[in-house]
Amino acid sequence: MEIIVEYSSTFLILAGVFGLFMAWGIGANDVANAMATSVGSRALTIKQAIFVAAIFEFAGAVLAGGQVTKTIRKGIIDADIISGSPDLLLYGMLASLLAAGLWLLIASRNGWPVSTTHSIVGAIVGFAMVGVGMEAVKWDKIGFIVASWVISPALAGTMSFMLFRSVQKLILNRSEPLKQAKRYVPFYIFLAGFMIALVTMVKGLKHVGLDISTVESYGLAVLIGLIIMGIGHFFIQRIEIDPAADRNFHYANVEKVFGVLMIVTACAMAFAHGSNDVANAIGPVAAVVSIVNSGGEVAAKSALPIWVLMLGGVGIVIGLMMYGRKVIATVGKQITELTPSRGFAAELAAATTVVLASGTGIPVSTTHTLVGAVLGVGLARGMAALNLNVIRNIFMSWVITLPAGAILSIMFFFMLKGIFG
Repeated sequence: MEIIVEYSSTFLILAGVFGLFMAWGIGANDVANAMATSVGSRALTIKQAIFVAAIFEFAGAVLAGGQVTKTIRKGIIDADIISGSPDLLLYGMLASLLAAGLWLLIASRNGWPVSTTHSIVGAIVGFAMVGVGMEAVKWDKIGFIVASWVISPALAGTMSFMLFRSVQKLILNRSEPLKQAKRYVPFYIFLAGFMIALVTMVKGLKHVGLDISTVESYGLAVLIGLIIMGIGHFFIQRIEIDPAADRNFHYANVEKVFGVLMIVTACAMAFAHGSNDVANAIGPVAAVVSIVNSGGEVAAKSALPIWVLMLGGVGIVIGLMMYGRKVIATVGKQITELTPSRGFAAELAAATTVVLASGTGIPVSTTHTLVGAVLGVGLARGMAALNLNVIRNIFMSWVITLPAGAILSIMFFFMLKGIFG
């Protein structure tokens, strides 16, 4: 307790710096995943993708990021067991941030789309096992989280497969695909707008002090969906149709219509990602702030300070701007060939899965979800459409991530314990 009081300012500064580093890593690796389908399908340039991510990642983190943060902060370690030694939890959370941030830097340099959720959960479990004891880890919660890593890509893959099949049936396989695209794409735009608006109303706005009833939430979400649909319809009508372009690629003008939809789903995916993955950076920061402010009370209830959410949002945006290009190339261009119609199905399916998980407090991996969704779209066109070598390398990097996070965390934990203890 005396150590916490004596070094309270130091611990808060370290939490801020390490949290920013971790959020930077999420931006460099995971946001790159989220924007990869938009860039890979050429619906957005890299600069436009960064601009979209900057606005909607930040909004998702601040408006809807608190639910998952509770799982990362309190759900993985038993607070009762560690309540007598808050200093150990403090060192562990700082070590976890530093370890996960470092691993994300290594992965991003190599263009590996790894899971930031794997990184931070592995790091927290690693320090808890060695620093406190095996019994401190809530293994049932870990099992629940691990199950979500399998379920979420499968769910996103199934959803993207069905969405793209609906696109094929309603638009691409019809005699006049351009006419059908102009008719049906606005409804897909409504679906994206409605889904993101609904989750923000139901789960997100509690952080900013707005409490809206369920009926009001659905009503507002429908209204927002219709407004976004109207804006999309306006831009679709203004698309310049070039009959000559269809000679080289039969669906060139159809894909222009889907390009408008891709911008909407890119915004949805960025918001969804910000709402879920900001927890990986700020959950441990929130734990440190809570312990320091309460003078060493581990189980003390505390409100999540808005500056902590904003720190995560800022770090994510800076990471993408500085270092996101390599992972964007891997996911957007190397798994399967993406067009706006394929990219939309992958992105909307992944965003829906992530937002639903964020609303229920399950810290799913956006990486796994998006890669699963891209695989689903590829499978809708047949196994030959997938690059199996790239997929194998991605799966290998996923397997390494958990132990890498744990080992680095254990090293940093003992270093911090030695410095302050």
